[in-house]
Amino acid sequence: VQLQASGGGMAQAGESLRLACTNSGRPLIGYVMGWFRQAPGKDREFVGAWTGNSGGSTVVANSVKGRFTISRDSRKNTVYLQMNSLKPEDTATYYCAADRSTRIRVTAREYDYWGQGTLVTVSS
Repeated sequence: VQLQASGGGMAQAGESLRLACTNSGRPLIGYVMGWFRQAPGKDREFVGAWTGNSGGSTVVANSVKGRFTISRDSRKNTVYLQMNSLKPEDTATYYCAADRSTRIRVTAREYDYWGQGTLVTVSS
């Protein structure tokens, strides 16, 4: 499993960004894919997760509910984090992660595989 996160950058409050997490290896069938973020001086925070259960299930954190969504393109072996209505408090390094499970995982320690982070900076 080799995860590559991309799509970070700078945005103004209210704008949108889409992050992508691609696995360069085999398709991650039977894996849960998670997104986390870490702001300077803070702990890594769960953002959301996707699992293939029931044709595709997602969970997002309350802090981003209604603004962020997660989707997957199986043909591209990629999971996306669509971030709308960005706020300055969304500024962080965002990480994607994978774990061999069909259940949603919400804590960082439950994930075995991590991509490098991609920085998102939101200005007011």
